[in-house]
Amino acid sequence: MKILVTNDDGFGAKGLSVLVDILKPYGDITVVAPKKPQSGMSMAVSMGLKPLAARKLSETPGESWWSFDASPASCIKFGLDNVMYPERPDLVVSGINHGSNAATAALYSGTLGAAMEGAVNGIPSIGVSLDSFAKDADFSAVVDRFPAILDLLLSRPRRFGMFYNVNFPDVPSGGIKGVKVCHMGRAHWEREYRDFREFLAQCGREPSQEDLRYLEAAEPGEEIFVMAGDFTDNGDSLNFPDHIFLADGWITVTPHNIDNTDCAEEKALSEIFV
Repeated sequence: MKILVTNDDGFGAKGLSVLVDILKPYGDITVVAPKKPQSGMSMAVSMGLKPLAARKLSETPGESWWSFDASPASCIKFGLDNVMYPERPDLVVSGINHGSNAATAALYSGTLGAAMEGAVNGIPSIGVSLDSFAKDADFSAVVDRFPAILDLLLSRPRRFGMFYNVNFPDVPSGGIKGVKVCHMGRAHWEREYRDFREFLAQCGREPSQEDLRYLEAAEPGEEIFVMAGDFTDNGDSLNFPDHIFLADGWITVTPHNIDNTDCAEEKALSEIFV
């Protein structure tokens, strides 16, 4: 099997190397990952005739690594059109993302945007995430449990446009309660943009050298903000969506589809516009 792999945290992220190690027994691996972090890019593509830098990082039998200075979905495009062409992958896997992609995070996720790009091209695709933003996060539970999940997903009938969103809780493998198949939750973020200096003070965090350079480069009249909102449930927890199960220590598997037609409204409108 030929597998195309990417992420949205950049080619140096720990989760990506862990994912490649998990996938090695399944076949030949081609990694095309962003040069720098691309979180929140969803299915954005790098356009506008902007020059995009690609670099072959390494190649060993059955495994090649590339960096591409573009969005995760663009990395999949580049992998399909340039790196692997004329061959095609049998599977696209994106991750392991540092941070949950449950609930409405799925709408913004660059990890899932790459999986959507695979689905658009008719390739079975999976996004994998761990509910931890730590650079040195413990991925051992994913190592232990993802292969069995992958085996089951690979055995499913293929339908165009479908892809899977798999989220792992940030708990040791022995503490995971099991796997739940569920729907996307409605939880969202509020008060998303905070004054950067106030945010640093509230967190008790000293600004990094990069932070200081950015603050010093601010033009007169500019205020500096950071995206750091409050995660808020929309009251659908009784329906047991993915973010509720994930917070309770379950691995969640949520099937998605690139066709986001509201079928109920389509049917209702068709009875009006006659």
